[in-house]
Amino acid sequence: MANELRNRDFNVFDPMNDFFGDFGKNFFNSVAGNQMKTDVIENEDNYVVSSELPGFKKDEIHLDYNNDTLSIHATHDLSKEDTNKEGKVLRKERTSSNIARAFYLPDIDIDNVSADYDGGILKITLPKQAVKDEEAHKIDIN
Repeated sequence: MANELRNRDFNVFDPMNDFFGDFGKNFFNSVAGNQMKTDVIENEDNYVVSSELPGFKKDEIHLDYNNDTLSIHATHDLSKEDTNKEGKVLRKERTSSNIARAFYLPDIDIDNVSADYDGGILKITLPKQAVKDEEAHKIDIN
């Protein structure tokens, strides 16, 4: 029983934890739910980065590679307005999302990096540069 309780994920949206109400759902979605879930896979020839960015448009996502670091930044503003039959505004809500992640991925062939965005998934392929085998250099001691 103790292991079941310890291994059970704490979910603030669980009916047992509903004392947060809508405030809790909105607060925790904005704090924890906006994390960009990302997989980084390294193989012999390249790195493949896959990030979940549901709800974002392609032009709201910005990629940058600088100092051996891939940066992903996504931002958007949403507005929702509810009106009654007479057209009077009953409620007007605004939401802004701004998320970013950075990954250290050294020795990239920056000229051949490719990125695709489909169905809320951003997939970036970063080919590795061919590392030149340097000859050992003997250093004489004076």
